[in-house]
Amino acid sequence: MEKLERSRNPARPAPAVNPAGKNPKAYLISLKPKNWLFIGIGVIFIVVGFLLLAKGSMTLAPILLVLGFCVLIPLGIILK
Repeated sequence: MEKLERSRNPARPAPAVNPAGKNPKAYLISLKPKNWLFIGIGVIFIVVGFLLLAKGSMTLAPILLVLGFCVLIPLGIILK
């Protein structure tokens, strides 16, 4: 078996290091009910937007899709 030698073999990348250090739970996102509400409303907007788009709506459907994808879902993830 080969030993991992970082300095002698530059072609082989170094093994990945956990950016959280020794605490793997440091980057977990805890979502509260308010977050799930925004995500749920965003999913409803997206579904209704795609349904309207399939029926031929060229005004309301894109507005709902943009609101769902670009506003509500990110708000649900970002807000504390």
